[in-house]
Amino acid sequence: MTTQPHNAKPSNNMALIDRLPETRGKLRENVPLAPLTWFRVGGPAEVLFRPADTQDLADFLKNCPADIPLTVIGATSNLLVRDGGIPGVVIRLGGEFAKTELRDDGIIYAGAAALDVSVAKFAAANSRAGLAFLSGIPGAVGGGLTMNAGAYGGEFKDVLLYADAVGRDGTSLKLSPEDLEMRYRHSTVPEGAVFTGAAFKTTEGNKAEILAAMEEIKNKREESQPIREKTGGSTFANPFRDNPDCDKHAWQLVDAAGCRGLKVGGAQISEKHCNFMINTGNATASDIETLGETVRARVLEQSGITLRWEIRRIGVPLTE
Repeated sequence: MTTQPHNAKPSNNMALIDRLPETRGKLRENVPLAPLTWFRVGGPAEVLFRPADTQDLADFLKNCPADIPLTVIGATSNLLVRDGGIPGVVIRLGGEFAKTELRDDGIIYAGAAALDVSVAKFAAANSRAGLAFLSGIPGAVGGGLTMNAGAYGGEFKDVLLYADAVGRDGTSLKLSPEDLEMRYRHSTVPEGAVFTGAAFKTTEGNKAEILAAMEEIKNKREESQPIREKTGGSTFANPFRDNPDCDKHAWQLVDAAGCRGLKVGGAQISEKHCNFMINTGNATASDIETLGETVRARVLEQSGITLRWEIRRIGVPLTE
């Protein structure tokens, strides 16, 4: 792998990295992504870009050739990278994008790379109520915005004032929950836009009570979810939120279809919570995705309900 600045000199014969614009951040070729993902599977990024700051990101997006695919990844808690890796440029934020601050009127502003649990802890430390549920979401702010993540009675749309993003043309965007059309596990993100941060509304609260609520969430997760395994977040969205004719949680449908503990290669449906898939040690991304599709087929056959993937699957399969 290499790390170096680059000047764009477009040529069909050039390596991808040599076609990219100059940046103050880091560009590396053929970067393994499996160590970055919670599942610990998947192929490499053709090029991984870590922008230095928002302006660096904006300049890169503006000057990056339009034919080069761009993919944004975050904490990767709800992500499956296929075994062939991700072509083009993979953007991953860090550094200043992980900062959180308290602003006037009790507004908490968090960078897109800030972990949800860190934002919840920051709010608690400042006696600000309303964000405790974030401690139960295993991811970062950018991913939460992208899918309107939620847990334990709260969703991003409930507390979001606005999100900041950079468009594919390098322009600054400020997006409200209405702009994003946020609903259950869904947001409509402008094509090519990259979230950089978000402002959350809070109320004055009692620190001890907030911490107690977060401790209760932590205990519930440990009791009910395989959080110490190589896993992702919830595999499938709860269908009753999309389908008024269904009153079941996803895990109930998976269980009723006889899929608890089901295995494909090194991938397994968790015995502890059957809306979670785990890598038992030697799974490939193909094993995990095939397992998920097998479960969807069995649930459809058994109940007539088509489960919707909540885990984001990206990249290309490994070619033979």
